Amino acid sequence: MSLKSRIQSYSNKDSNPILKPDGSITIGNVHSEPPPILPLTFDLLTDKDMEYKEKIHQKLMEILDLSLIVKMADANAKKQISEIARRIIDEESIPIIARVRQLIVNEVVNDILGFGPLEHLLYEPSIADILVNGYNSVYVERFGILEKTPITFKDNAHLLKVIDRIVTQVGRRIDEYSPLVDARLKDGSRVNAIIPPLAIDGPSLSIRRFTQDKMQLQDMVNIGTLSQAMADVFANMVKVRLNILISGGTGSGKTTMLNALSNNIPINERVVTIEDSAELQLKIDNLVRLETRPANIEGKGEITQRDLVKNSLRMRPDRIVIGEVRGQEAFDMLQAMNTGHDGSLTTVHANTARDALSRIENMVSMSGFDLPVKAIRSQIASAINVVLQLERMEDGRRRVISVCEINSMEGDIITMSEIFKYERRGLDDHGNIIGRYISTGIVPRFHERMKQRGFNMDLDVYIDQTNRSLKD
Repeated sequence: MSLKSRIQSYSNKDSNPILKPDGSITIGNVHSEPPPILPLTFDLLTDKDMEYKEKIHQKLMEILDLSLIVKMADANAKKQISEIARRIIDEESIPIIARVRQLIVNEVVNDILGFGPLEHLLYEPSIADILVNGYNSVYVERFGILEKTPITFKDNAHLLKVIDRIVTQVGRRIDEYSPLVDARLKDGSRVNAIIPPLAIDGPSLSIRRFTQDKMQLQDMVNIGTLSQAMADVFANMVKVRLNILISGGTGSGKTTMLNALSNNIPINERVVTIEDSAELQLKIDNLVRLETRPANIEGKGEITQRDLVKNSLRMRPDRIVIGEVRGQEAFDMLQAMNTGHDGSLTTVHANTARDALSRIENMVSMSGFDLPVKAIRSQIASAINVVLQLERMEDGRRRVISVCEINSMEGDIITMSEIFKYERRGLDDHGNIIGRYISTGIVPRFHERMKQRGFNMDLDVYIDQTNRSLKD
């Protein structure tokens, strides 16, 4: 039964359905066990069928005029290649059944126009990441867990052709002089490719899938990423224009959180987003999306995030959203936050809230300004209001493990107060983490700011220690 139909089956209940991180649904006293996570299965060709496919592919390339094919619309190009491939199969009297015949034709079309064997993975909605570690090692991430797939390429040359086709479609190049590429596909998916001599064991490809289903804060509550109290506070933090830094490791859900928070930006505000590879999905009318540009083959023409941050200040933004701060642009970001651009959002790679501030400090130090450490920390303390710390835990679930308010400076140290945290209590028999979200009892200073702007929140959200236990 699909998730939608499972939820609809409880429509006569008084309370709202709660989707747990393991896929189970609880409504009132009714509980539905999570559906099993089925292994990925694909209808793949046998070794003998692959020989037939290579023979057909070779003959097709001998008679096909690629210069004409590339000018055609995708549908027409696929139709023509399919017809030629079927004609070759008939002329060569290749002994295959109808199912294998269609598989071979599809594989040939994918090799010429698509992403080869990866086409099997690109339309599977449960896949978040595709990771290729050489021609015969393809992994995917589903539900926070990595698993190996039966998908393989013919050899590294085959993989390299697919990588070249991917990066060429987005106006990039990859060869021995430019052996790594970070780009974005037309659907918004993020791609990183690296080839020899930098990749010792053969070409490597990583694809972070783009999702059309934009997650809301309430969705995150339902799957256990944060508590309801935290979601209510987060929404108001954005509305009262706090500067928020989202911290976490790779794959911890930082961009997803940034997207969810952005839903609470008032529609009448002008927002400028700055990213290395555009993947934010802000649903705002008055929105300008900026993306960096790498240097050309001559090493010229590079546009960095710092260049874009500086330029954005001349665009009359109400808020500046930086997909990820990772270099010298940290200094300009702090300057913007301290000069009237409240409500800005950004992410950073760090393991704790304290580490996140240290990383920002190091980035500012690399910006070329000879500033004393205390001056840099004072800038950070006055610019950033809140740090949200996310973590992808060993059970594959992503959780907000800490919410800290930046207070002020005491001597040379930035002081922080933890408002919410995730309290681990152990593991269940299936290796899932058992824990709960708790309020620490500290009422943040921004509570008064919310009150002054008409967002009255009950103090119980900060002092109540009896939040619902999330036994995942």
